[in-house]
Amino acid sequence: MKNHSYLLSIIFAFAVAIPTAGHTESRTATFAGGCFWCSESDFEKLEGVISVASGYIGGHQKNPTYKQVSAGKTGHTEGVQIVFDSDKISYQALLEHFWKSIDPTDSGGQFCDRGQQYRSEIFYHDEQQKQAAEKSRQALDKSGELGTLVATKITAASIFYPAEDYHQDYYLKNPIRYNYYRWGCGRDKRLEELWGKLDKDNKPAG
Repeated sequence: MKNHSYLLSIIFAFAVAIPTAGHTESRTATFAGGCFWCSESDFEKLEGVISVASGYIGGHQKNPTYKQVSAGKTGHTEGVQIVFDSDKISYQALLEHFWKSIDPTDSGGQFCDRGQQYRSEIFYHDEQQKQAAEKSRQALDKSGELGTLVATKITAASIFYPAEDYHQDYYLKNPIRYNYYRWGCGRDKRLEELWGKLDKDNKPAG
């Protein structure tokens, strides 16, 4: 019995020492960058991003609907909540991608969508994210790349309300309507004016 117990203890210790296969260090990030259809599309293409949900954040009304938010009466902005594998992509990399996917100089909305319900904003989930976001914004201001100060706010994350099902992965469900909207809104044209021509990962093309 004594030898049997000793053998079991060795097996248990060996099993604990072996990393769990497929273990993922998932974390959450939340950004608002105008139309959430576009933000969702921009972030879902990144390696290391596990999922992206469109929704509403930063307002005062419980369980807001799209109709209420788009009317600008709830205080919410359209945003995306991202679950990412921090072993594959860092929060800093997400921040860099976020800046290049929005117009940080616009305080009145984003592109053709006007009003605070389309404002750009970073919603941090802990002190580490807050410091990273503030440092990133300060660096962008200091660079003078935009010719003016960044208007995007940095705020503690509040309740994120997922948008209605038909908004989730809209760019995949309705590609023709989505692409027509994005083109008509002038999003990519303005982004190229701000940042130059970028590749699919929002890095300088060529």
